[in-house]
Amino acid sequence: MSVRRLGAVLAVVGVLMAGGLPGRAQAALPSSVPCTNYMVWTDSANAVQEADVTAAKPPRGLGPYQLAQFVPVRAMSTWYMSTTRQGEQYSYGLLLQGGNLYRHSTITPPGSRARVTATKLGGGWTSFKSIATSSFNEPVGAKHSFLYGLNTNGYLYRYAANGTGYKAYGSFGGFRSFKTMAVISQRPTYDTLLMTTTAGALYTIHIPTTATAKPVVKVIRKSGWPSFESLLVEHCGNYDGSVVVGIDHNTDSAYQYVFGKANGTATTITSYGKIAITFPGTVYASRTSAWLSGE
Repeated sequence: MSVRRLGAVLAVVGVLMAGGLPGRAQAALPSSVPCTNYMVWTDSANAVQEADVTAAKPPRGLGPYQLAQFVPVRAMSTWYMSTTRQGEQYSYGLLLQGGNLYRHSTITPPGSRARVTATKLGGGWTSFKSIATSSFNEPVGAKHSFLYGLNTNGYLYRYAANGTGYKAYGSFGGFRSFKTMAVISQRPTYDTLLMTTTAGALYTIHIPTTATAKPVVKVIRKSGWPSFESLLVEHCGNYDGSVVVGIDHNTDSAYQYVFGKANGTATTITSYGKIAITFPGTVYASRTSAWLSGE
């Protein structure tokens, strides 16, 4: 298998049918850097839809189109993309169905519908409202793969990849007011989450990879982000920042932003505007082959 996304490849898979906001400063993508947010979501018929949105003013959207038939899900992590030697598109990631955690594999042969397989990793996830994953597997630097779970009890839990599953790797209190999260950076010694609160503040959570380390919490904006229930992040070429899509589930609408390198309240943010696509899903994830270095 030839992997475009530098990440861990699944080892075992079982079968399962399964308004623009202003920033205080401006960031801009270099004109030579094409950047697209590939976004997937589940619809009311439990099918996975995708829309592809190129960063521009206004954003240029393509889709939505159906990828595969799926199952009801409560939350999804990033879909990591690669390509097989046979030319098949291959995506994999984690999802929550009820109180259970699954790992899925979605393979799309050329000219055919996608095939979805998955394996159950365990139960006990009923009280988790959001999940996110990191996967740092570059040639230089210590490799790591973590699963983050935001719990209704106010804790952020971290799990380390362990064979075909995950093992507990610490937890952090003080996150009761947070509602949305996505990985914006994954580097050899740390991960960084981008998170919003129910009151509309926007934060980065810098988490060193050592088991006993404590997170560094920085506010980016104190207000202005209350409407988004989903955040999707993409890295673009050699640009030192990120392209972020915020999705408002109440209005089925989404907005695209360009972030400079995350640096607390000094972080530059430019609104690229509303995406001219309807987003009727309730669970969203990025589908990416890129590495993330937003902080």
